[in-house]
Amino acid sequence: MNHDNEGVFPSSGDLGSRLAALGPRGATTPEDFALRVLRRAGISQSRYDTYVRLETAAGGLFVAFGPEAVTGAVLESRYGRERERLTPERFEESHRRRVGRSAIPTDKAPAGLRPALRTGRARQVPIDLSGLPAGERAVLEAVRSIPPGQLRPVTWIAREASLPLESGAKSVVGFLARNPVTVLIPCHRATDDNGAPCDAAYVHEVGDALRDAEGIDMVTVRQWAQGGDTLLGSDTTHIYCHPTCAHARRITPAHRVPFRTARDAHGAGYRACKSCRPVAV
Repeated sequence: MNHDNEGVFPSSGDLGSRLAALGPRGATTPEDFALRVLRRAGISQSRYDTYVRLETAAGGLFVAFGPEAVTGAVLESRYGRERERLTPERFEESHRRRVGRSAIPTDKAPAGLRPALRTGRARQVPIDLSGLPAGERAVLEAVRSIPPGQLRPVTWIAREASLPLESGAKSVVGFLARNPVTVLIPCHRATDDNGAPCDAAYVHEVGDALRDAEGIDMVTVRQWAQGGDTLLGSDTTHIYCHPTCAHARRITPAHRVPFRTARDAHGAGYRACKSCRPVAV
């Protein structure tokens, strides 16, 4: 096995094809054969990643991980049904180009990964973002802090990442488009400042499937965006929130007061929610 470049080995597909060619016609290799070969050869697990394919509301998700943390995640249908789906071989190649290590298939997911995908609560899943610039890491960590079932605008993400609000919002969109750990870093919870889903990393149909699985009412979200109302206040507490905040969802229709901006809310005597922390005036 040629591994002159540390951490780079033949893809599992290449290895399987080579081995199958040595056997009877029609022979196949076990799915985890490449991984078993590396372990039998005594290759340290720190020199390669492994990956699994797991199901999500938006289809299959390839998740790569090392001994300590997840190192990448890409949706199989990232670009929608109209385009070619991501194959294991293409995922392995893209992962190798990005991190400089091979990804070897396995059927054993890290502890806690399946429940995190099922519940949307992936904040405790360790993710290695050490290869990214500090600003990009800060943005992705801010996105990780958005609770399941809630949305936040890009200016909120910029503020949480300590970026300038106006110029930082443009940077946020670019960073989300390059999100190397989709779904686990939930960029489907980001919106433009008008409240419309951002979906920089994939088409709306994929984002909508992930949001729907979290109980986000996209019909209502888009109605808010079209009407220009990006914040929701309660006339009983005089507190305003992002519309998908857990506190905002408890406001009964008779007591909802919509606002276009934080300035409008402050002008009406309302204060910002301490939970969802809308961007202030």
